[in-house]
Amino acid sequence: MKITAIHVYEADLPVVGTYRMSMSAITRLTSVLVELVTDTGLVGWGEVCPLGSVYQPQHLLGARAAVAEMAPKLIGLDPTQIVQLNRAMKAALDGHNYAKAAIDTAAWDLAGKRYGRRLCDLLGGTRSDTVPTYYAIAVAAPEEQARVAAERQAEGFRRLQIKVGGRDIEEDIEAIRRISEVLKPGTRLAADGNRGLTGRDTVFLSQRLRDLALILEQPCATLDEIASIKPQLCHPVYLDEVTEDVNIVARAIGDRLADGFGMKITRIGGISAMLTVRDLCEARGLPHTVDDNWGGDIIAAACVHVGATVAPRLFEGAWIAAPYIAEPYDAAHGPRIENGRIRIPAGPGLGITPSPARIGAAVQSFG
Repeated sequence: MKITAIHVYEADLPVVGTYRMSMSAITRLTSVLVELVTDTGLVGWGEVCPLGSVYQPQHLLGARAAVAEMAPKLIGLDPTQIVQLNRAMKAALDGHNYAKAAIDTAAWDLAGKRYGRRLCDLLGGTRSDTVPTYYAIAVAAPEEQARVAAERQAEGFRRLQIKVGGRDIEEDIEAIRRISEVLKPGTRLAADGNRGLTGRDTVFLSQRLRDLALILEQPCATLDEIASIKPQLCHPVYLDEVTEDVNIVARAIGDRLADGFGMKITRIGGISAMLTVRDLCEARGLPHTVDDNWGGDIIAAACVHVGATVAPRLFEGAWIAAPYIAEPYDAAHGPRIENGRIRIPAGPGLGITPSPARIGAAVQSFG
């Protein structure tokens, strides 16, 4: 099997309502889709959706430019030799893991199709046909966040993530208190700062809420900030935005700076890199999610397939953007949430076939 062409598409993803985090309010995003075409007639799909241009050092035009830099050098390679493909991408371009992730995902999709197996089966197998997910409660008035928490638990969610930051810390504390009052037994809560809290406010929040079972997810902007305050915190700390490559994850584990992770497939460099993180976390007994910043059915399916292979005792769920997206790529097979869980797509590879009418014509082609 050889790659004969690489096509790039842009999919418009208007957000249902407004998704508010500590440092931004999202109403519309554009996702970059990558299609690997082979001489066998099989094609593989990958996706990356930067969450705007200031959330992390990645953006829409950067993804397209990075793919354009690498694509000509990948024509003729066997996409199912995924280690070699990743080495070829590294030789063609330094960095830009988020763009490489789309190609890596497409290669895994092709591998599944070539061998007629679901992606999760190729990645180690699973004992269930569904995986848990969790709900992220956007920044809003404390009473509104508590109302949403109660509603989502009624829908079957057993893990809630409340967005904090970007406002007075007292309002964040009040919101967490109000949510704790409506939490059902067995529901876990994470407060996600998305790097929007100072070290001072993180310590203040944690000390004030020391009586509550709570996870603090990426409260501060840098790993050094978190390292400086971690001894003063009363809650476990999960790292998210700072985990830009496997080396950082390994350092955080080795230096005991992380009690868990909120992992993103495209940020870490693709499914291949995520498997390394999965195995490192299992070796050290560290829980983690399998998510992405945003995106449609392709990246959602990748999160579900990889998440299905994580040891259940360590798996915090797969977050997908489907509840905030009005129109899927694959209406028949795209991952959807039911009673707080997501069914694994049944077809080979990712199990997703984007509708041509939905994604439109290619905006770049190579080969």
